[in-house]
Amino acid sequence: MRPPVILKTNSLSDSYSSPCDRRLNTLARHFIPVLEPMASNDNISASPTAASDSVFNHLVRAPEDPILGVTVAYNKDPSPVKLNLGVGAYRTEEGKPLVLNVVRKVEQQLINDLSRNKEYIPIVGLADFNKLSAKLIFGAESPAIQENRVTTVQCLSGTGSLRVGGEFLAKHYHQRTIYLPTPTWGNHPKVFNLAGLSVQTYRYYAPATLGLDFEGLLEDLGSAPSGSIVLLHACAHNPTGVDPTLEQWEQIRQLIRSKALLPFFDSAYQVCKSADVASRVESQLKLVIRPMYSSPPIHGASIVAAILKDSDLFNEWTIELKGMADRIISMRQQLFDALRSRGTPGDWSHIIKQIGMFTFTGLNSKQVSFMTNEYHIYMTSDGRISMAGLSSKTVPLLADAIHAAVTGGV
Repeated sequence: MRPPVILKTNSLSDSYSSPCDRRLNTLARHFIPVLEPMASNDNISASPTAASDSVFNHLVRAPEDPILGVTVAYNKDPSPVKLNLGVGAYRTEEGKPLVLNVVRKVEQQLINDLSRNKEYIPIVGLADFNKLSAKLIFGAESPAIQENRVTTVQCLSGTGSLRVGGEFLAKHYHQRTIYLPTPTWGNHPKVFNLAGLSVQTYRYYAPATLGLDFEGLLEDLGSAPSGSIVLLHACAHNPTGVDPTLEQWEQIRQLIRSKALLPFFDSAYQVCKSADVASRVESQLKLVIRPMYSSPPIHGASIVAAILKDSDLFNEWTIELKGMADRIISMRQQLFDALRSRGTPGDWSHIIKQIGMFTFTGLNSKQVSFMTNEYHIYMTSDGRISMAGLSSKTVPLLADAIHAAVTGGV
């Protein structure tokens, strides 16, 4: 064990120390490590607990997040051909993060506007951002919008939105059980458990067909207690990319109404039955948010609000968004074609049938490990890949790796 903490300080005289010296001495007794003990009258003895082990010595190292840990492992790999398909963020054909041109344009406008400030914004967020976002989600002509039945709150990212919604339901809804699809985004169970809800699951994905287990979904939700909360992915289910058809959504809607279930879409919006209820919901959401983070950031919300309120900027945004979507669709088609050209066993049509950023490949954890070890391709252990992480140059590498994993009996 190291010797006790001792600090030699300089002062104007042995008999006087300034207030600054005294503050430094106080800090030293608690924080500054010792190099060697000194035994003089001007020396300051350490706090009695300084020589003891840290009060956090009992902690064990936490495992890496199963999703974010993929990037950690990727960053440690020195291979020049490594490929990261785990991150849930859009990438360009060159594999770089993308900032839309319209976003850069608006950001520069905000910087040049010297009348702007960085004051705290209200607990519920930037008013224009909330109003325009709600119209974008529901449509400007939606009765819920026109009757002021929508309460919108600007939160800290998707995770923060889910946590706020979960805590609100745990405090104010009569049922505290939420049903999540199997599989679902890996953070969902943690978010809702910590929010105070009991997590159950319902069948969603059928590995045998690489599609929706619709009968299992209806059966599980049909047996859920009346009033239970049901989490639904609004679009492009994560991680599978498998969504119900319009006809299936209608059957889900009818079941939810008949069982008086509460649909909770993975989106920061819920619709209320009246403007008065919506107002009361907002007041209670403020009480959830205030001790959590108090005020959301203004910068990103200001950019979004500026784009949504200006028709020219909005059109420019939709064009760029369409370009991103088209590139992902192209990657799906290229990967499908590459696997077919190699004669890779199996029906890979699910790659072009699934939608959104992710593809649930159907690869098992051993095959994923093989592809990481042999081809330096990184993805989550359940076989989910981000199609936005692919490019025309890297599709052949991925197709080769999948072919080898499937034909090699891994």
